[in-house]
Amino acid sequence: MTVTVARTTIPQHGIVRYASIGGLELEAGGYLPDVTLAYETWGTLNADASNAILIEHALTGSTHVTRGDTDEEGWWEQLAGPGAPVDTDRFFVVSINIVGGCYGSTGPSSPAPDGKPWGSRFPLVTLRDSTVAEARLADQLGIKSWFAVLGGSMGGARALEWAVTYPERVQRCAVISVGAASTAEQIAFAQAQTLAIRQDPNFNGGDYYGGPCPEDGLALARRIAHITYRSAAELEGRFGRAPQAPESPLQGEVLASRGRYQVESYLDHQGNKLVKRFDANSYIALTEALMSHDVCRGRGTLTETLAASTARFFVAAVDSDRLYFPSQSHELAQALPGDVDVHVIQAPIGHDGFLTEIGQLGGRLRRSFLV
Repeated sequence: MTVTVARTTIPQHGIVRYASIGGLELEAGGYLPDVTLAYETWGTLNADASNAILIEHALTGSTHVTRGDTDEEGWWEQLAGPGAPVDTDRFFVVSINIVGGCYGSTGPSSPAPDGKPWGSRFPLVTLRDSTVAEARLADQLGIKSWFAVLGGSMGGARALEWAVTYPERVQRCAVISVGAASTAEQIAFAQAQTLAIRQDPNFNGGDYYGGPCPEDGLALARRIAHITYRSAAELEGRFGRAPQAPESPLQGEVLASRGRYQVESYLDHQGNKLVKRFDANSYIALTEALMSHDVCRGRGTLTETLAASTARFFVAAVDSDRLYFPSQSHELAQALPGDVDVHVIQAPIGHDGFLTEIGQLGGRLRRSFLV
């Protein structure tokens, strides 16, 4: 059930809630009536609403950043929680499921006005559109200005868009493992993923609800993505050329019956795991939202665009990232007003280090950002 929140609502810590924010005119020309946003909160909003922090999730992330009234582990436990850098005993922390997602916000699997799932009719929603939607929820929560907005990967792109779209509402902005715009290579990787889903025989143009889901296509898309999330060194060191015992890649009378290498089994596992928790249309919607990421669109040069923001910035990159190269973070930092450092997460794992090794930045976040 969709409910509208009020300033006096007592938040439940780490429990999904829902807010209706009305109709949303979209940047690309579409329209979504009666949009719902799913969100979670932790901590207590103080009297002047000055302690609110927004944490933006990545592509297939949920609103569940950290534990709350349940013991379910969150995806950024090292960053947020009681006593963590984003201390939920001090801050009122909010995480919102992006429009187009499948964790409670309006998305392709949601009912359209005719009662049927949006499916193929779901419009393109850009990251800028999602920021406008989130601003309405912030209004309902009584938050006029965020103490900080932060995120990694697509979450970092969303944080950056917040700082430029609503400069008067963002005091601090942390952009981790993402640049100012999606590059041609990143768009190319993304297109291969969306095409893998669209070419699944069960995709049915996006109108597969009520029938077989395009699980093979979604699993393949995740395989492609996961290769970019991990470094070559990590895959080599972890798997090398080892076979997936008792299978053998060199046995089998025909190609279709040969065994797998360990790295193939690993990618199969990652693909099948996502299929159990994510909607294929939402994967397309959010991937294409990330493809649209360009904070400068319609705003001028990068330097001119970032000059509009008055936020204190914290920029970070993973040294082994081969999806969002550290050079993109340096380009962003150099274009920001003032002297902005790029903090480096040292992690052989690759892009996913922004999740697994965020604890490396804890001290710097406490000392130079969350003060």
